[in-house]
Amino acid sequence: MVARPTSPRVIEAAESIGQQVTTWRKLLRLTATQVADRAGISRGTLRRIEQGDPGVNFAAFLSVMRALGQMDRVVTATDPYETDLGRARADHVLGQRVRV
Repeated sequence: MVARPTSPRVIEAAESIGQQVTTWRKLLRLTATQVADRAGISRGTLRRIEQGDPGVNFAAFLSVMRALGQMDRVVTATDPYETDLGRARADHVLGQRVRV
């Protein structure tokens, strides 16, 4: 299977998220080395995340968010039950709703 080129919107979103990661790090007065160490990743991988590289490892991204104290917000932001549409359609589409 041939990989498709990354969508410009995905690239733009990745760059925006990267800038936000950098802002969180600076607001918390943490150095890049401190965040990389706490996340268990290399300084180069953190640099790729902060520059918005959409090819970065997902676990590395989540580890950085955890190191910045923001992982729960990422999880909540992607939870369909946190949206009006998700709550409205959940019972109809999914039947009995089970939350963990």
